[in-house]
Amino acid sequence: MSVNAVSAKPARAAQKGQQTKAVIVDAALALAAQIGLEGLSIGAVAEITKMSKSGVFAHFGSREELQISVVREYHARFEQEVFFPAIEADRGLPRLRAMFANWMKRTSTEIDSGCIYISGASEFDDRPGPVRDALVESVSIWQAAVLRAIVQSKEEGHLNADADERQVAFEIHGLILALHYEARFLRVPGSIARANTGFDNILGRYAAAGTPAPTATAAAPSRVRRLKTVR
Repeated sequence: MSVNAVSAKPARAAQKGQQTKAVIVDAALALAAQIGLEGLSIGAVAEITKMSKSGVFAHFGSREELQISVVREYHARFEQEVFFPAIEADRGLPRLRAMFANWMKRTSTEIDSGCIYISGASEFDDRPGPVRDALVESVSIWQAAVLRAIVQSKEEGHLNADADERQVAFEIHGLILALHYEARFLRVPGSIARANTGFDNILGRYAAAGTPAPTATAAAPSRVRRLKTVR
């Protein structure tokens, strides 16, 4: 057997291990979306993936590490679907509108599947530990990106210079939370349209003089690098 063949074995084994781990995380993420992070267990994920408990355990070592991996995967997908497409838009309100539109696209699918950020906040709000820390970090990174887009909107003259950017961010985030509550929990018809109208109302209230009125945001029921690297 050649030296190259011998050296290739560990590389192939590592690649296969990463692929298996990705399959496990994908299954765990789908399960957590339905039953929450707290409902995850090595046994439940092993059953879904048709693996042994020891096989799943070998990739994570603990239930807590599996939960953290799910949070990180959810965050990575959120970035790819919501954030990165939005930064292709011009700075200021065009980018902020794109961020919210993409956020709404994802939210419209999560009315049925569930949101890890929202369910995780309910499960771990008063439970210190690494899982809560991972959730807080992920949500904080996204909120910072929204806040940055609002600040840029002020810098571009799209929003009033005296607008409180944190208040604007708070109101926008509140729309998403209200949407999940009304659409997912209460099953109130028209919730997505009301959330889009609410966003337009926020922009209208804080818009600088001469800024064109926001166009109606599409309800878009279809599905659709790191956040800290925003230009």
